[in-house]
Amino acid sequence: MRCLILTPTRELAIQVHESVQTYGKHVPLRAFCVYGGVNINPQIEALKKGVEILVATPGRLLDLVGQKAVNLGKVQILVLDEADRMLDMGFIPDIKRIIALLPKAPMRQTLLFSATFSDEIRRLSAQFLNDPATVEVARRNTPAELVTQYVYNVETARKRELLSHLVRKHDWAQVLVFCKTKHGANRLASQLQRDQINADAIHGNKSQNARIRALEDFKEGKVKVLVATDIAARGLDIEELPHVVNFDLPHVPEDYVHRIGRTGRAGATGEALSLVGNEDRPLLAAIERLINRKIEVRQAEGFDAGRRAEYPDEAPRSQPRGTRGAKGRGEGQQPRREGKGRTETPKGQGRQEDRGGARTEPRPPPRGRGERQREERGPRIATSPVPRTSGNSGGMDFNKPYEPSKTAAPVEQTEPSPARKKAPTTVPALFRRKAAA
Repeated sequence: MRCLILTPTRELAIQVHESVQTYGKHVPLRAFCVYGGVNINPQIEALKKGVEILVATPGRLLDLVGQKAVNLGKVQILVLDEADRMLDMGFIPDIKRIIALLPKAPMRQTLLFSATFSDEIRRLSAQFLNDPATVEVARRNTPAELVTQYVYNVETARKRELLSHLVRKHDWAQVLVFCKTKHGANRLASQLQRDQINADAIHGNKSQNARIRALEDFKEGKVKVLVATDIAARGLDIEELPHVVNFDLPHVPEDYVHRIGRTGRAGATGEALSLVGNEDRPLLAAIERLINRKIEVRQAEGFDAGRRAEYPDEAPRSQPRGTRGAKGRGEGQQPRREGKGRTETPKGQGRQEDRGGARTEPRPPPRGRGERQREERGPRIATSPVPRTSGNSGGMDFNKPYEPSKTAAPVEQTEPSPARKKAPTTVPALFRRKAAA
C-alpha cells in the first residue's frame, strides 16, 4: 500500500473512492474503500489481492489492523481529509494509533485538507507535521461567494411550519436541511411527510445501506427534502444543490461554513438560509464573527418571532407556582382587575348585604382546613400545659414525676428462699432387674 486516505464519515469515504477511480481511470493503480456498518469479511478478501490506494474510516481501519488484514508499514503518503474534524477530540486517539503504525516522517509525506482551520487545530497538527508548507486558495473560514445567505427570525415552535411554507411557496425541488440531533431529524422528516412533502432523513443511527439509499434518492430527485445531521456536512458533493437550510444552527461556527458549502459548488449559485429563534441568537452572532460579515435578515409574513408580543392582554398559559392551586385554600388569591369607573375588591372584604336587605359585618377571610384543625387542638408546644386526668384518677396529676406516698406502709425486704433440692429419680422395677442381672 502506497497511499492511505482517512475520512471522518462513511459517505465521504465512498465519495473520495469514486473520485480516485474517476481520476485514475487510465493509471494502473488499484484503489479500495473500507468503512464500518457493513460486513468486514468481503473487505478482508479484497485486501488480500493487494491495493495501492486505500480510502478508510479510522474505526474500520483499526479493526482490519487488529485482524492482520492490512499492513501499514510501507505507506508513503498519508492524507487526512476534513483534517479539522479528524484532529478533533473524538478522532485524535485513533489517528495517533494509526500514525504509530506508519513509517516515520522522512519516509512519509502527510497532507491535511480542510475548508476551515482554527488556530487550535493548527497547533495540534504540529505534532504530526515537520516544517509544513501551507497552501490556501481562499481566505480562512470564508464561505463560497456564490452562496446567498440570509436568516428568518421565527419562533422555535413554528420553524417546521415556516419550512413547509417556504418549500411550497417557492416550489423548491431539492433542499438539504440540517438538524442538530438524530431524533430531531427523524421527527422533522415525519412532520414534512404529513405536510405532503416528500422527505427522508440521514444520520448515524441508520444502517449504512439506508444512508446510501437515502442519499442516492436525493441526488436523483426522488426525495425533495433530505433532513440530515452534520454527518452530511463534510465534503459531500451534491451536484448543483440549490438550497441549504439550517433548521438548527450549529454550536461550532466552523460547521456553518461546511454546511452551506454543500451548495454553490463548481461555479454554480445557491441559497443558504437559517431559521433563527430567540435562543439561537448567540450562535448566529458567533457565526457572523467567524465569517466577518452580517447576514441579511428577511421577514416571512405571519412568521415574525416577535408577533406574540403585540398582544399584551393575552392571558398567560400557565400560572406561577406560588399561586397555582392556592385558590380555595385561602392563599394566593389576587384582587380582580379594575373595570371602567369601578373597583372590585377581593372576596371576603367590605360590607355585604344579606337576602333581607340588612347590611352585615364583613366576613372574615376563609381559613384553610389546616388552620381550623390547629386552632381546635391548640398549639403543639404549650407554655402551661393543662393537667391530664382521667375519670377515675381521684384528682391525681399524671404530669408530675412519681413520688411514693408518705402514708404507704414500707415494703419489707425478704431474704430469698434457699434453692430446693431436686428429688432423686426413681428407676422402674423392670430396669432394676436388668441392671442387677
